[in-house]
Amino acid sequence: MQKKIVIIGAGFAGLKLARKLHNTDYQITIIDIHNFHQFQPLFYQVASARLEATAISFPLRRIFQGKRNVNVRVGMIRQIDTRAKKVFTRHNIYDYDYLVIATGCTNNYFGNKNIEQNAFPMKSTNQAIALRNKILLNFEASLSARTPEDKEAYNNITIVGGGPTGVELAGALAEMKSKVLPKDYPLIDFSNLRINLIEGSPSTLSSMSEQSQKNSRRYLEEMGIHIQTDIHVTDYDGDTVSLENGTSIPCKTLIWAAGVIGNVPAGIPKESITRGNRIIVDELHQVKDLSDVYAIGDISYMETKDWPHGHPQLAHVANKQAEHLARHFKNLLKNKPVTPFTYKNPGTMATIGKRKAVVDLPKLHFHGRLAWLIWMFLHLMLILGVRNKLLVFLNWMISYFTNDSTLRIILLPSKKQTWLGQEYDELSV
Repeated sequence: MQKKIVIIGAGFAGLKLARKLHNTDYQITIIDIHNFHQFQPLFYQVASARLEATAISFPLRRIFQGKRNVNVRVGMIRQIDTRAKKVFTRHNIYDYDYLVIATGCTNNYFGNKNIEQNAFPMKSTNQAIALRNKILLNFEASLSARTPEDKEAYNNITIVGGGPTGVELAGALAEMKSKVLPKDYPLIDFSNLRINLIEGSPSTLSSMSEQSQKNSRRYLEEMGIHIQTDIHVTDYDGDTVSLENGTSIPCKTLIWAAGVIGNVPAGIPKESITRGNRIIVDELHQVKDLSDVYAIGDISYMETKDWPHGHPQLAHVANKQAEHLARHFKNLLKNKPVTPFTYKNPGTMATIGKRKAVVDLPKLHFHGRLAWLIWMFLHLMLILGVRNKLLVFLNWMISYFTNDSTLRIILLPSKKQTWLGQEYDELSV
């Protein structure tokens, strides 16, 4: 009788694992709240109207067409019972022999309810579209603003978090400001559009090399981004950003990219969870104090000799963990042992704008046009499906040669829709 593996989450880790096990003697069930895989590194390009959402999303059922041992289920996880080996969604119950948690992370607002309620995150395709709507609607509202104070608030965009997401989005918005928006809104003086980037650490891209930190900041400042480092946002009410030094910024759009926290499903004991709300695993990805339960990707926390504080929460790490766990499951069928997981960082990169990027390799750091081309090539290769690759490539080429796009469309739902107990009103602004 086939053993059952239930995979929760269809991000990089969960999807890679299911694809690696599709031709094995396991019955695989992959559960996700969405019926599609989302390419998170390019959410910022959807938010800045450079790419359409369908170009970075791929239907799960299309991926597993013809894979008879893989079942796709759309559902919201309600509870995990690790003793009975059952996963409960809102409408179904799934038995498992092995459970793999690959639920990734969500935004960390550090307990600030006002920021959570009023800021715009960018952790899903829906949220990226919502942010695009908000930015475009602000310009429409700016045209009819009656006071200079209102106009200033509509023309301020504040990004909190100077990591890759914040830096890449800031650069994309700066290019949008200088090359695209003046054509659409000739009555708006975009010299007054202020893009603020606020980072709590002393530098942007703090996880990268000092050289990349300096180059990224120089690029951003040359593009007109107003950067404040070593300072934290303390509050946001939808109209005013409050900073810890007592100053404030009038702003109708606050984009939150300042941190993540593990998305742990109910049923995992507290003893198995560590800082950042991540699940503690051993070097075979098995969850601490639980049998036949594994965790991979951003949600997992594995301490090794080379990574005493856990692995970085990157797509490349998630894919490598999934490949290793797939080998482990295949070896279980053959009663063969598997070596512990090891990870060597191949490098990190971030793009700031057209012909502007930074790359850190183990023994080499560089920036500029070559770094930008490498960033584009590697991200293009990671996107699923020939059609999606072509869509992204064509959009990039059109944008490169014309400094424009045709994707500045405001899409709002006609009414609230409910599915699986969740109201789909994320696009409203």
